[in-house]
Amino acid sequence: MSVIDPSLGLRERKKIKTRLAIRREAFRLIEKQGYGNTTVEQIADAADVSTSTFFRYFSSKESVLLNDELVEPIIDAFIDAPAELPPIAAYRHAVEVTFGALTDAQRESAIAGQRLMYSVPEAQGLLYGMYMRCLTLITDALKFRLTEPADEFERRMIAGAIVGVLIAASDGTPLPDDQLSRGLTFLEGALPLR
Repeated sequence: MSVIDPSLGLRERKKIKTRLAIRREAFRLIEKQGYGNTTVEQIADAADVSTSTFFRYFSSKESVLLNDELVEPIIDAFIDAPAELPPIAAYRHAVEVTFGALTDAQRESAIAGQRLMYSVPEAQGLLYGMYMRCLTLITDALKFRLTEPADEFERRMIAGAIVGVLIAASDGTPLPDDQLSRGLTFLEGALPLR
């Protein structure tokens, strides 16, 4: 089983462990009691943290289901992907690198959270916000990836196509590594960019 990267500082390792513990206990309680019957206070108590600590890591009970901490590493890896990769191939590379770097605990947490998110109606609206955030970040990152000038509208349309693949591959399928890669490969063939 993969462990948290020991090269990270103690403080960062503790933050990761705390975040994972909160999510793990939230998932356990939600599966046992149901989403509506589980409170932030119960989650915090089960994770052995204060309610204020819970809110330092998550803005709401619903947000504990989101695995949005993957968004920025994917965007960073997208910007830093080899220059010779066209934009969509660079995004596929970024997803593969980021998913490949997950520890077993992080992967299990992401899968559990996404599985619950698709089944908890109160949390499904968060997906829209996360996808719109991805769209904006990809639009901005495309400034660094496109070799031919593209205005913001064009970059946003390309980002929308990438996010469309994310939505189609991910709907009801937590961390769809293979489907996502296949979808991005298809998109790259249908939308050749440089």
